[in-house]
Amino acid sequence: MYIRIARIVNTFGIRGDIKVIADTDFPEERFETGNRLFIIRDGVQEAVVTVKSAKLNKGTWVIGFEEYGNINEVECFKNAWLAIAEDDQEELPEDEYYYHQIIGLDVYTDAGKLLGKIKDILSLGSNDVWVVDRPEPKLKDALIPYIEDVVKEINLDENRVTVELMEGLIDDAN
Repeated sequence: MYIRIARIVNTFGIRGDIKVIADTDFPEERFETGNRLFIIRDGVQEAVVTVKSAKLNKGTWVIGFEEYGNINEVECFKNAWLAIAEDDQEELPEDEYYYHQIIGLDVYTDAGKLLGKIKDILSLGSNDVWVVDRPEPKLKDALIPYIEDVVKEINLDENRVTVELMEGLIDDAN
């Protein structure tokens, strides 16, 4: 089993570097020189790579691998994912979660109403914001800040999150 940590969006330069959008709280650790990563597409491993270099460049990471030194060798990896083995993830302190544990959870209000399913997490600095896919097609995605005043309970066993909505947080009129 793999845990996705970055989406490969493009190549970078002619030396076989790739551009990725990180999907992890720990990009500096994940992209450390010498780390072994997996390139996966649709859950299938396409390659095992070793990080040779990594740098942040205008909001995306540019990563080079020891195994590849030419743009033609990495073109085929566009739109694939970088991943780690599930066994390689570190144990987190209580009440801290990896993105892959949160994405996919159902979100309920404290009154028991289903708001939708978490489909993405935006890291905006002071706190993360969860993007919730609403069940009704006409409703926009809900943006739920991951703060103590809003998120009341995360229950991984029941695959659910309970939130207390602040006034104006959800606009069902649009």
